[in-house]
This record gives sequence, C-alpha cells and structure tokens, in this order.
Amino acid sequence: MLALNQSKIPRHVAIVMDGNGRWAEKRGKDRIDGHREGVHNIERIVKYVSSIGVKYLTLYAFSTENWDRPKQETQALFSIFNEEIKKRTSDFHKQNVRIIHLGRKQKIDKLLLKEIETAESLTKNNQGLVLSIAFDYGSRTEIIEAIKKVIDTGIRSNDLDELKFSQFLYTREIPDPDFLIRTGGEHRLSNFLLWQSIYSELFFTNVYWPDFRESHMQTAIDEFSRRYRRFGSVNY
Repeated sequence: MLALNQSKIPRHVAIVMDGNGRWAEKRGKDRIDGHREGVHNIERIVKYVSSIGVKYLTLYAFSTENWDRPKQETQALFSIFNEEIKKRTSDFHKQNVRIIHLGRKQKIDKLLLKEIETAESLTKNNQGLVLSIAFDYGSRTEIIEAIKKVIDTGIRSNDLDELKFSQFLYTREIPDPDFLIRTGGEHRLSNFLLWQSIYSELFFTNVYWPDFRESHMQTAIDEFSRRYRRFGSVNY
C-alpha cells in the first residue's frame, strides 16, 4: 500500500458512487441490495477522508435522470436513504461533520426530505468535514435554476462574472472539487458538477462502489498527488 503525500491531499473530493446495481447482479442479488450496500459504504469513506485531511466530500447519490428508473427502485432508494440518514446523522454530528444537501427538494419524498433538513440543521455549525449529498441533483438543472435566479435578481449582464454567478449555484457554500472520482468502470461525468469541475483531476476505477474501500481511496489520492495542476497556464 502506497503512503499518502500529506502535502498533496485534495481539499475537496467528489465521487460518483456508481456500480451498486451491477455489484448486486454479479452476486445474484436484487439491485436494491446493491444500493443498500452502497449507502452503508458512505460512513466508511467519510471517516477515512476526514482522517487524512480532506475538508470537503461531495457524493452523487441520486441524479435528476434517476427518476427514469422503475418506481419500485426509486422508492426503495428513498427508504434506504431515509433509514441511513436517521441512523447516521447523530454519529456524523459527533464527528463534527457538517451535512449539506445539493439539488432540488420539490420532488423528494416528504419523510426523506424531513430527515435531510434535520441533518442539515443539526450539523450546520460543525467545523469538520463538509459532507455534501447530491440528491435529485443535475448540473444542467442547477445552471438553469441559477440563470433564472440571476434574471429575477435583476443583475445587469455587465455586472455578472463567474464568481458572482457561482453564488447562485447549489454549491455556493463549498469550493470547486480538486479531485473527482467515479467508481464502477464508466468514464463520464453524467451531469455531475459540470460548472465546478472544469479543472478537477479525474480518476476512474472499475471497482464497484460497495467494494470501494479505504485502500482504493488511498490509491486514488496517491495518484492525485503525482499530478501537476497547471490550471491552463504553461510552466517549464
């Protein structure tokens, strides 16, 4: 196992937690079992990244496109997340973790939404890791909603810049991700943090999310530490 370069730990890690359904199917289980295992894995990764000095962790839990999945699957996902948030919020609070929801709230099941808002309220003053859960999140929807808010606010076009526009996004309280990881073997962003990830380092792994352990995270971050980030400039 490679040692982490402590001077190059990413400040903000974002993860597309992919592969839950395929993990279950490979084992002859129901897809819901995979989602349950995937949700259980969150606590393990939260503890690990917090222990190594990551300040922000953003997890892609449910996209705006996931509504196209069978209703039984989406309802089961709501139930799993509802149970897990209710169970884990107190522990995260004791660990000084702050929980933030990213995405729309209008369509989320009322019981789940209540647990999300309770978690946000309870942990809002915590100063440790900021855990952002992207639930009913889509980057294009986020950008369109931000544009509508800009228009409603009456800001003149000449007064609008990238920094000001960013204040209308769901992510206005957190910095852009330094490192974006996708598990499960796919190599795309899938409508996740498109505005914010323009200079994020990308890392793709074939490991399904339920199997993604501390050792896999360590390997990914060690890879990040070896990359040279120029942000568009040229350095010789």
